[in-house]
Amino acid sequence: MIEEIRIRDLGVIDEAVLPLHRGLTVLTGETGAGKTMVVTALGLLLGGRGDSGLVRAGAQRTVVEGVVDLPAGHAALVRAEEAGADTGDGLVLVRSVAADGRSRAHVGGRAAPVGVLAELAEHLVAVHGQADQWRLRRADEHREVLDAFGGPGLAAALEAYRQVHTELGAVESELEALRTAAAERAREAETLRLGLERIEAVDPQPGEDEALRAESDRLGHAEELRAAAGGAHEVLSGEADGAGEVPGVLEALAAASARIGTAAANDPVLAALGTRVDELRYLAADVAADLGSYLADADVDPARLDQVEQRRAALTDLTRLYGPGVDDVLAWGATAAARVTELDGTGDRIGELEQRLDALAARREEASAVLGERRRAAAEVLGARITDELAHLSMGAATVTVAVEDSGRWGADGREVVEVRLASGPGTQPRSVTKAASGGELSRVMLAIEVATADAVTSVPTFVFDEVDAGVGGRAAVDVGARLAALARHAQVVVVTHLAQVAAHADRHLVVEKSVDGHVTRSMVHEVEGEDRVGELARMLGGSGTQAALDHARDLLGRARA
Repeated sequence: MIEEIRIRDLGVIDEAVLPLHRGLTVLTGETGAGKTMVVTALGLLLGGRGDSGLVRAGAQRTVVEGVVDLPAGHAALVRAEEAGADTGDGLVLVRSVAADGRSRAHVGGRAAPVGVLAELAEHLVAVHGQADQWRLRRADEHREVLDAFGGPGLAAALEAYRQVHTELGAVESELEALRTAAAERAREAETLRLGLERIEAVDPQPGEDEALRAESDRLGHAEELRAAAGGAHEVLSGEADGAGEVPGVLEALAAASARIGTAAANDPVLAALGTRVDELRYLAADVAADLGSYLADADVDPARLDQVEQRRAALTDLTRLYGPGVDDVLAWGATAAARVTELDGTGDRIGELEQRLDALAARREEASAVLGERRRAAAEVLGARITDELAHLSMGAATVTVAVEDSGRWGADGREVVEVRLASGPGTQPRSVTKAASGGELSRVMLAIEVATADAVTSVPTFVFDEVDAGVGGRAAVDVGARLAALARHAQVVVVTHLAQVAAHADRHLVVEKSVDGHVTRSMVHEVEGEDRVGELARMLGGSGTQAALDHARDLLGRARA
């Protein structure tokens, strides 16, 4: 249970401590005193949205601290320990909201994301407020109440349906896209085939464009190249140039080597120089031989040059369309061929999807049948429970049924439409609870739903009710208090109420009081007992200070204890 809540600088509350106990605790006070702020504080502590507007005027931040006592192994305690919390002396939760909107959370003395508080809240507290009555005006809320009440079996059936429904929707979308784009895909495939045919006709080879460019340059300058090579060969070999014998480099190097050789034996230095001259002679001989070979192959071939230029022109046509180079053209061709194969296989894909769609439709039918069956079974039990609860709330003649009807269309949560219906008495036609119930009756129906579903919907140890008794009065209000007290025998129950008939059933009675100090308004919380409690009940009855109101308050307390 929650042992204590400390609030500082929240709305009109300057600082307050709420000591909470087992059983039923009620929170009362004048309108505007800050009762709802207590529920807001609890919401912050359990991961609710933080708003800078909640910070008390002139304060830097709002701080809410709670101490929770949990048995070993409780789901909330396990989650807190996973977050690094110290739980040795109970679980301490802290939430702060700064005036600039920044929010922080601490769990068991360790900083934690606010989301961890929200996760803990699922295992700690169920909060029900006046807004829950308005939830029943939405059809989806009726279904959600039933699905939550249905337990693990219904939850598993709903999850199975959702999975197959989602998968079927994805297949339908893909199939529709394939069918719609069939003509566009055909055009794309035809365009790609034309490109592949162009490439196949030319049959380019990797790196061919660069090789042809080099060959074109060589063939285009053949005369110039022959003249250069021939002149160099003559210089090296010493062949005649038509003007007489010209000594060549080879002959000169041979003469130099011979002259050095005659005297080299007498000087090692000269011998080394002779060796270097010989190396030059051998190298010059090799170059002369290579130049001779080059001249032999460097014939001018106009026909070959024409072939090269024609081939280059064909490759240029391809590179202009499919890439800056031949290698890029070949890469485009490989990608295009793969894409054509994919497009040609679309028909097969459509056939596969159609078969899969039929199989999924059959599976969805089966899942829907199981889900509908479990919803109808749960609806029968829930309707009986709510009716039984209403008998304890001065609505013994009323009957509640939970209608589960086929909507005729497939939805994300099934085909069924769920509606909680109320027949106010024998012979009356059941109608939607929001239309059949008056304001006071709607509050009691909502309370009956909450109590009827409390053990099935959640296993939390604490329930908080924020003025769910709005619109209720007289004998019905006494019954509401008695029903909350009955619930409090099995769980910790905290109720914010304005009805003395409800407050009289409390095990602990806390009062929120507002004080005004000049221009500053403050609220405080304190527990009332004995005559102080009688006085608070008398105030709530509208007769503060009168003997009749005090007697009425004592009578309410006596009947509640009885």
